[in-house]
Amino acid sequence: MYRIDFNKLRFLICDDNPHMRRILRTLLHSFGTREVYEAEDGATALEMYSHYSPDILITDWEMPIFDGLELAQMIRQPEAKGNPYAPIIMLTAHSEKRRVTLARDAGVTEFLAKPISSKGLYQRILNVVASPRPFIRTRNYFGPDRRRNTTAGYIGPERRHGGEADIIQQPSLLDKARVNT
Repeated sequence: MYRIDFNKLRFLICDDNPHMRRILRTLLHSFGTREVYEAEDGATALEMYSHYSPDILITDWEMPIFDGLELAQMIRQPEAKGNPYAPIIMLTAHSEKRRVTLARDAGVTEFLAKPISSKGLYQRILNVVASPRPFIRTRNYFGPDRRRNTTAGYIGPERRHGGEADIIQQPSLLDKARVNT
């Protein structure tokens, strides 16, 4: 178990609901975070993302201008401004399997259903900081490895077939945020 120094991490919250932004900001501050930036739509978030270089992005799915899914896809473009490896935590009140799959395929790192809890948010942040998944680059995808379990002997229908994938180890947030004891 790692202890995370949240004071060393920068967050960008993107949600069109000011009350949800306030809840998230309050929770992050209670964890010890000092740098929290806020955007009310995807376009503003993308601009702030390239300007502030947050360590972690927390975004709602449904927003004006462009939504959280489109925001994740733009951030995951290797030629985009900013860090394409930053963890993205998607918030939504709609947690159907189809949506989770769409978010995963857009490069979202973690998924958190509303209503959120302090424990749920903390766990997602801990997951992306202490247990980052390697990034995968294929012809049609760039983002965190979509497979949670990497059993070598898996032979089921969802097994990846053909095509080479580059596995990329992104810079670790754990090195930045670990509390040295």
